[in-house]
Amino acid sequence: MQSTPNPDLLSPFSEALTKFAYQGFQQTKSLFSFAHKNISDRLTNTVIPSRQDMTSPLSPELLLKLQESRSQLCEIDWEDVQKGIYPVEVLFDSFLPDLLRYYPEMWLDLPKIWSRLQRKEYQSFADDIEKEGYPGYYLQNFHHQTDGYLSDSSANLYDLQVDILFNGIADGMRRRILTPLKEGLTTFSSVPAYQIKVLDVACGTGRTLKALRATFPKASLFGVDLSPAYLRKANQLLSENPRELPQLSHANAEDLPHPDNFFHGVSCVFLFHELPGFARQAVIEECFRVTKPGGTFVICDSMQLADTPEFEGMLNNFSAMFHEPYYQDYIRDKLGERLEKAGFELLETQLHFLSKYWVARKPDSTTLIQNN
Repeated sequence: MQSTPNPDLLSPFSEALTKFAYQGFQQTKSLFSFAHKNISDRLTNTVIPSRQDMTSPLSPELLLKLQESRSQLCEIDWEDVQKGIYPVEVLFDSFLPDLLRYYPEMWLDLPKIWSRLQRKEYQSFADDIEKEGYPGYYLQNFHHQTDGYLSDSSANLYDLQVDILFNGIADGMRRRILTPLKEGLTTFSSVPAYQIKVLDVACGTGRTLKALRATFPKASLFGVDLSPAYLRKANQLLSENPRELPQLSHANAEDLPHPDNFFHGVSCVFLFHELPGFARQAVIEECFRVTKPGGTFVICDSMQLADTPEFEGMLNNFSAMFHEPYYQDYIRDKLGERLEKAGFELLETQLHFLSKYWVARKPDSTTLIQNN
């Protein structure tokens, strides 16, 4: 008689196989990223030899520490799937369609970057790019993006460029906001899932919103960004999901187009290092305004100097290699104090690989009574 497989016995094997596939997937992306950066850096240094003098080499010990922290991030990513924070298929979300379509364009864009570097042009835009109505601090070729954030070409290349920059783990860094956000939303456990509202500030091409949809399949999701081109890309990406589309708005995060006390949760990923100090405070205050009492606000951005002084050389290299005019101020800024100034209660900070996270809550009447 043919035996019937026992699902309980197959489960550990299936889990181990899935984890092995995930590790292989991440390793492949890491190797590809390293190869791309190695070749592109060599070419750039050949065309612009002076660029090599702008950075300092990293010690083998520091490189090893970076590799270990990347591996730890991958392990946490896997553990969050085991905890049920988000489904396992999220781990295998691939850039392959964009890679096949737009990767050659990354190489074709290099000569434009070299030209701007040689001429030290950091606010250069094509003649047909509409620049009116944007704050001056936004009209930059951030990390030498052609046309900054204001062209469809820039939006098409952005996710590939960021993932390569972070050695294939950019989405894993974004996903670190999901656990504290999900835990924070338990405050509203009596609210039906379809009535939960979550906003992603500076949603860009929609990568974070895509992860939020997988984590909160029934919630009403909202995104806001200052770039029409990136919002078009986000709409394209998010429309691939059969669930309800997030509501996207074109607006400055310093003036969010939403009512007071509207959102149960708010996220913001990779924005604050590209803002001057006054704008950081304004954005935080707007996020406080639109968050419901008891709601959670989670920020993901670059690590800072006070938390990782051993990485000072690497942080300096980043702002030297890429056009990031507000980065040096950001890595010394005290965002925790800015959150508290706006009225948030800072719950915790976390460090994962090259990123830092602030988890804050807008006090409700119960919290205020307890604190008085």
